[in-house]
Amino acid sequence: MIPWVQLDTAEIPGGGQLKLMQRGAEYSIMSGAIELMNSRLSGSEKALASLACERIAARPAPHVLVGGLGMGFTLRAALADLPASARVTVAELVPAVVAWARGPMAHLHGGSLDDPRVTIREGDVADAIRAAPGAYDAILLDVDNGPGGLNRDANDSLYAARGLAEAHRALKPGGVLAVWSAGPDAGFTRRLQSAGYRSEEHQVRATGGRRGARHVIWLATR
Repeated sequence: MIPWVQLDTAEIPGGGQLKLMQRGAEYSIMSGAIELMNSRLSGSEKALASLACERIAARPAPHVLVGGLGMGFTLRAALADLPASARVTVAELVPAVVAWARGPMAHLHGGSLDDPRVTIREGDVADAIRAAPGAYDAILLDVDNGPGGLNRDANDSLYAARGLAEAHRALKPGGVLAVWSAGPDAGFTRRLQSAGYRSEEHQVRATGGRRGARHVIWLATR
């Protein structure tokens, strides 16, 4: 069996560390013993983008905010669905993740970071949300395994009542907040409704096929 090799480590602003691992053609980003993402399991990350972009397909020049670059699957799927007139801002907290996207995992990203529609913003997605009221047609959040955060306590604020209210203000009328999660969370569904969203929940296979673990995507409309 091919062993895992640690390619790099990166400090997370505010505390914690990420590890980039490789086993043959497979890549993994881990926080301690917790796997945050794996290059073999991209189906639900792609669905996060495709489900949200479907909702804003009629908008002539949409502006989309992606929270968390990861391995780039959500970004690539969004670019495939969005028109040439679109703008996509990607907020990534850990600068090394952007470096990995241009380095050992460049083939996974497929040149998406150089797409003229894309702007990379190194920093907390919460800051990007607060700084731009009424700016976005869609906000796509794939941060810390979802509302039940495992990696960084500060991420919890994104999914709390205040964070949801800030995202609501950052969306244009009829805009969509799309949230990825490793599993269901009834409390989060209630918080979305309390924050004034019309929400729906989708279960999506991690593999993108008919088998494998199910992840959850919320689509919450302003």
